[in-house]
Amino acid sequence: MPETSAAGAATESGTATGSTSAAAGRDRRLVKGPGLLLVWLYGVMVVGAVSRSAYQISTEFDRAPLAYALSAVAALVYAFITYSLVRGGEAARKAALVCCAAELAGVLAVGTWTLARPDAFPDATVWSDFGMGYLFIPVLLPVTGMLWLRRARRTPA
Repeated sequence: MPETSAAGAATESGTATGSTSAAAGRDRRLVKGPGLLLVWLYGVMVVGAVSRSAYQISTEFDRAPLAYALSAVAALVYAFITYSLVRGGEAARKAALVCCAAELAGVLAVGTWTLARPDAFPDATVWSDFGMGYLFIPVLLPVTGMLWLRRARRTPA
């Protein structure tokens, strides 16, 4: 009967030398516990933002092109973060963290802009008034996402 060393067993599982394979990287799931709620909320926001921007761009783009384009950008940001969270792994976590920070900056900038110069926005965007039309979820979601993604970094695989 051949002997199996601890190093040999570890090598078979892909973690012998401290290098992580693609499969081991994906084992660092971001969709567990509160992360599942986060993915669900981002998914809802994707559907809401895509639906809103697609309808507005296709039917009334001349009325408020800036507002409708910003809603489309919000939809893309939400979709990318949702994809990154579902994909999992360290690279996806870092990409989602950067994207959440950019999302928060966008929500704060657009929210401030819509309050300071409401005449620039004949119609609301997803991020108008800090997401008031979406129960302030657009301003709370990136903060929650960044906290979860920072915690996920410290959690061992």
